[in-house]
Amino acid sequence: MSLINSQFFIKLKQGFTPDLTELPTRRHDLDWLRVVAFGLLILFHSGMFYVENWGFHAKSQYRSETLESVMLLIQPWRMIILWFIAGIAIKLIMAKVTVAHFIYQRSIRILIPLLFGILVVVPPQLYVEMTQNNDLSMSYWQFMLEFYSPDTQLFNKYSSGIWPHIDVNHLWFLRSLWKYSLIILLIMPLLNATWVTRFTNWVMQQHFALIVLIFTVPLFIFQLTLPDDETRYAIGFTCMLYGYLIGWHAQFWQRVTALRKVLLIALLTCAIIVISFYNLIWLQPEGKPEWLSLIGLLIYNMMRILGVFCAFGFAHYYLNKSSSVLRYLNDAVYPFYIIHQTLIIVIGYQLTALSLGPIIEPLLVVVLTIVGCFSLFELIKRVDLLRFVFGLKMQKNYSKPLTTIGQLLSFMAMLAIGLEIIF
Repeated sequence: MSLINSQFFIKLKQGFTPDLTELPTRRHDLDWLRVVAFGLLILFHSGMFYVENWGFHAKSQYRSETLESVMLLIQPWRMIILWFIAGIAIKLIMAKVTVAHFIYQRSIRILIPLLFGILVVVPPQLYVEMTQNNDLSMSYWQFMLEFYSPDTQLFNKYSSGIWPHIDVNHLWFLRSLWKYSLIILLIMPLLNATWVTRFTNWVMQQHFALIVLIFTVPLFIFQLTLPDDETRYAIGFTCMLYGYLIGWHAQFWQRVTALRKVLLIALLTCAIIVISFYNLIWLQPEGKPEWLSLIGLLIYNMMRILGVFCAFGFAHYYLNKSSSVLRYLNDAVYPFYIIHQTLIIVIGYQLTALSLGPIIEPLLVVVLTIVGCFSLFELIKRVDLLRFVFGLKMQKNYSKPLTTIGQLLSFMAMLAIGLEIIF
């Protein structure tokens, strides 16, 4: 049965306060998309170990420019879809819980794994990076003693993140997700205002090509006006807002589902153009007309939106159903995200020293990373403390004194990292 209840949405537009029994049930299609998106992230970051021109924490001796063209098929929209889904999730959750409950649960689920990640999971990435750059010659134990030292000078050449020399690396998404969630809570009265709803409804009634262009233009402007390191944050927050606005919009889901094949054709057409621009213009020496690069950049950002809409359409049509596999992967996806890049870099660094060749080495990196993720998840889900630091619900009930101590320590940890993120 479809999760889009037209009567519910019609009444919602009229300003009624929804009965919780009338809310759309869990969106299994979005759960599947979230799993697929994080699965693509593992493949993408594995590819980053081998591409020639894109920066990464470590590199194989086998590098390829051709691989960059393949990765451009998913690069524009791979993270954008996660921001959309995050915005949709907030729209649904905030109809069911209080603001205080939402902040507490989101902080526990994001800030604790983020803190554990940057202090325990991410450091091996920095160790490999510094070692490969010949900026480090010591054991990992010695490195970690320096890593936790507040007055060390070892990391002066390396970027800061939440604290000096302690960077978030691939966990930047968690840091931004928590911060953007708070911002959306603050502006929620505006997002729920009647005139915003009317404008959203007007947009959804336009020709779908115009809808894609309306969603694309702000992203295009950000890329033209903001520094490279700020662009992804502005685009991420904007797409989270998009997700919030379309979360319950029946007409949107009906149209992307009906137009899924057209969207796929448009996406592949844009992909061909973007890949051509990349190889013929963006990789070439200076001297190309500026207007030509701007056209390519506009199409690149259009590909971001088309990729998301196309995925939404096919997922809503084919994947809007639950299963035991989905329930397992829903729990696994968060730990996978936290640990996968460290596994890729450590495994890749060890394998590239063996000179196994440009086919066997990448295959082993992908296979061993996936096996490592599943193996570690099987351990994580069986140990309550590990479940907690990886953002999963604990299984056992503990005594009140022990629970109180745990809550106090958790609050102190969340306060420390939360204040650092905000200020």
